[in-house]
Amino acid sequence: MKDEDPGNRLGSYLRARRELVSPAQAGIPPGGNRRVPGLRREEVALLAGISPDYYLRLERGRDKNPSPQVLEALAGVLRLDDTERTYLLGLTAARPRAPRRKRPEHVPARVHELLAHLQIPAFVEGRAFDVLASNPMAVALSPRLRPGRNRLRSLLLDPEERAFQQDWTRSTADFVATLRTTIGDDTDDPRFVELVGELALSSPRFRTLWARHDVATLDGGTTTVNHPVVGELRLHRDKLAIGDVILVVYYPDKGSDSDEKLRLLASLAGTESGDAALDRPTDTPHH
Repeated sequence: MKDEDPGNRLGSYLRARRELVSPAQAGIPPGGNRRVPGLRREEVALLAGISPDYYLRLERGRDKNPSPQVLEALAGVLRLDDTERTYLLGLTAARPRAPRRKRPEHVPARVHELLAHLQIPAFVEGRAFDVLASNPMAVALSPRLRPGRNRLRSLLLDPEERAFQQDWTRSTADFVATLRTTIGDDTDDPRFVELVGELALSSPRFRTLWARHDVATLDGGTTTVNHPVVGELRLHRDKLAIGDVILVVYYPDKGSDSDEKLRLLASLAGTESGDAALDRPTDTPHH
């Protein structure tokens, strides 16, 4: 991507992460004229037990195959969690990347049938958060869950989606970190290049988050949204892999206030009878 050297992903990641660790977090006494955010290179090297010259070579891409022991030491200094540590270990040149054929993301017919039977918001998304198919309840929950829309683009650029999310700041951080994790080695994938390029130009929030090099996985969890008709909804989220795509479902606690509101939403949207047509694209978004 344009903000970093694709040939030096390890160095870009190390530099971004050390800038996020304060001297206090690393146990370094305050003071001195610090001209850089976070830790200095020599401080990271000292804490990791390697020479400053060797660490400089790592950041500048002159050594792309450090030992696992060195990476583990750096992960500790940079305060990486398990997901971030795994990402760091995967950035080395030790594992050659096998060429992959790019295939269009396809929603199996049986999944369209499943969506039609589900009475809770459900949709299918691709690796870049493109909505590939959705049921009427998903569209009733948010019109931005129609096929052809991109969830990350809506989150960052659509004012209605920002109002919909109770914790927009956290949601944007989670989505961008998940996108970076999903991209992995596929930095030349046309869809990822297109999406990252568009958002880097149009969203200051995206530029800030992308520069942090955060990585995360956005799987199950609970979220609260502000629906313009029925009000606040507290919903659980589960993601189920089906081939190359992901089925996402949202559901409330049984008998809860959100359960009643979701039933009201179904009634208002005319989906309770199951007569509403399944929302599917005429053409699957290309990748």
